[in-house]
Amino acid sequence: MRSVLRLFVVVATIVALTAIGPSVSAASPRSGDLHVTKECSQYTHLAGGFCTITSSNLPAIEPGSRVYYLQSLVGTVLDTDVVLDPPGPGNNMAFGHVHLNLVTKVGSVTFAGGTGKFTWFTGTVVVTPDSNIPFGWYWDGTYSFSPPAG
Repeated sequence: MRSVLRLFVVVATIVALTAIGPSVSAASPRSGDLHVTKECSQYTHLAGGFCTITSSNLPAIEPGSRVYYLQSLVGTVLDTDVVLDPPGPGNNMAFGHVHLNLVTKVGSVTFAGGTGKFTWFTGTVVVTPDSNIPFGWYWDGTYSFSPPAG
């Protein structure tokens, strides 16, 4: 009788997870285009300086998220690791690297992993200035939330 009860619990759990699975994946795509705007009026050019996300097409990157720069600006090139930290509770951070030439105003950011909702997050974006707002920048590229193959 005990083994029948265990089997019932296992089957019920599998059925419940199968029913939930499609709705979760449909609500939050696991890959696609990434479009973000940010403003950097509070960026100090020093390690620990940050910019603030003002809009994003990816729900995980909420407006109000901060992008922290771990090294100081050197000359006219920002070449540093970054941490993307959304507002609110929890251990949700994405880790990446930016290379931005402030003379040409073109650069890139690559993300590779994170914690919480950014586990398995990867992304590659091109950075360009947003002429519509002072200290504004665009990120345009792609993202995915996929574990490595193998």
